[in-house]
Amino acid sequence: MAGALALALTAGSALTGAARAETTLQLGHPTAATSHYGVAASTLADELSRRSNGKFKVVSTPNGAEREMIESAQIGTLDLVVTSTGPVGNFVPEVAVVDIPFLFKDYDHARAVLDGPIGQDMLKLFPDKGIVALAWGENGFRHITNSKRPINDPADAKGLKVRTMENQVHMTAFRQLGVLPTPMAFTEVFTALQQGTVDGQENPIPVITASKFAQVQKYLTLTGHVYSPAMILMARSTFDGLTAEEQQMFRDSAAVAAKAMREKVAAVESNGVDELRKAGMEVITDVDRTKFQQALEPAYAEYSKRFGKENIDRIRNYTP
Repeated sequence: MAGALALALTAGSALTGAARAETTLQLGHPTAATSHYGVAASTLADELSRRSNGKFKVVSTPNGAEREMIESAQIGTLDLVVTSTGPVGNFVPEVAVVDIPFLFKDYDHARAVLDGPIGQDMLKLFPDKGIVALAWGENGFRHITNSKRPINDPADAKGLKVRTMENQVHMTAFRQLGVLPTPMAFTEVFTALQQGTVDGQENPIPVITASKFAQVQKYLTLTGHVYSPAMILMARSTFDGLTAEEQQMFRDSAAVAAKAMREKVAAVESNGVDELRKAGMEVITDVDRTKFQQALEPAYAEYSKRFGKENIDRIRNYTP
């Protein structure tokens, strides 16, 4: 197996008494170890260790830059990545369709799409890009924070400089709203907000809480403008070096990790807004989402050209 996959001999096997090879894999994710990303990483490590009788050991590194980590997996220098879909469209363009604003009705709808044939067919597009997509995880519905003013409708957002991911679907939407999208790596965001390089950012509640953005942002608007999936990805060079049985072990372990990630998101969503209020943020709940959707009509026309209206409608109208 190529890349970061390292072999180390450990003490004798309980079954044979002979030396057994322990395979150490490197995993990267973008936020704190205590976040939902960290939960996915630790669950994956535990599951792989259990299912393989200790053969596979996963070492996690938090707070990484997503695009760079995906690139590392693509060339085989990083074994595993837990990432949002934000930068994934730069590698597998078809996946960017899930980042269209107001595409998903709620969590149940989003999960049904990703776990059903639409989402599973998307996973099959990755190996040709040097990556294996093991499972869909979850990041959550994205909301806008800023340090300038409350946002109740699109007019309030005009002129704000907002950090976005390197994601053309997101950037197209924000430009249409009159916002100045400023893409940067997530690792740079807190400092950029602190120094006033940007006025705001947009992320799900679990990311906002884990990243302590309440320290540098005054206003939180619950726009829920984009459902943000996460993905558990693996270097194809690493995956191809496994036996068929081991490959299935990785897929099964990733499915358990993705479930744990979703459960963590749900737990944080249930009390995260109150936590942010206590930390001093003003939370705007009276958001006119219809006005936001109307303001984005020209962007939707562009999305239809790029992805095909029938593909967008298939997701929007999907029922399991």
